[in-house]
Amino acid sequence: MIKIRIPATSANIGSGFDSLGLALNLYNYIYMEQIDGIEIKSKDHTVIPTGENNLVYKAAKHLFEICGKPFTGLHIEQENNIPMTRGLGSSSACIVGGLFGANELMGNPLSQDELVNFAAVMEGHPDNSTPAILGGLVTAVIDEGKVYCVKQEITEKLRFFAFIPDFEMSTEMARAALPQTIAHKDGVFNLSRAALMSVSLYSGKFQNLRIAAQDRLHQPYRLGLIKDGDKVFQLAYDLGAYAAYISGAGSTLMAIVDEKMAESFETEARKGLDHLGHQSWEIKKMMIDNLGTQILANI
Repeated sequence: MIKIRIPATSANIGSGFDSLGLALNLYNYIYMEQIDGIEIKSKDHTVIPTGENNLVYKAAKHLFEICGKPFTGLHIEQENNIPMTRGLGSSSACIVGGLFGANELMGNPLSQDELVNFAAVMEGHPDNSTPAILGGLVTAVIDEGKVYCVKQEITEKLRFFAFIPDFEMSTEMARAALPQTIAHKDGVFNLSRAALMSVSLYSGKFQNLRIAAQDRLHQPYRLGLIKDGDKVFQLAYDLGAYAAYISGAGSTLMAIVDEKMAESFETEARKGLDHLGHQSWEIKKMMIDNLGTQILANI
């Protein structure tokens, strides 16, 4: 049995809609081996599909079929630390884990670049699946089934605080809130800030991040779906965050903070959430993961 570790991801990072994403040190673990039939279990209390509709199973089976290898079934065990349907890449983690596990079981016939392409096609966009595989900060574009991307390793001195609400937000719901067209000036607004975000995170010009996180493509339309989302943004900035943004499609809100103020930020942010009446919201402190998906063991 093999063990795979897949990091959580935070996509868009404000202005980089469907193109920017980074990996974080919160991990799902998948244990996998070939058997006759289907046997899928949760190693924690997370409720997961246990049939052919399980996303890990579907991704693995799909890769076996693409590679033309005999497929009899899988035994899968999942440890789900990434909250589901919260904008932290839980579905990407399942797809990536399934693909990596299948590739390992087949003797690694596919390269990492090929796995990046397959994962993005299955996910529909590359901003979560690509950093989940590569780690770090990733700028990615998918064109006719091929991902063109650049990975940048960013400093581990930053802390990423996830404000995780007590409700789910599906990608379908979040996308339904978006307009069909945008003004030319809004496109220019986002292009400039997405470019600034990438180079500022990489170069250490963190004073640029508040401007770089500004967005006119998705956040203005989605923030209203998250109760007090604007107040949580303001709370993060009042406590000294470099940037605040909706993680992926939501409902998680993310703040980027200097490590030196991380302890006080966490304490005061908890007080602030409680004051807003969100005692059930979770605050999770994370760091960048620059390694990406790893095969940890062949048990």
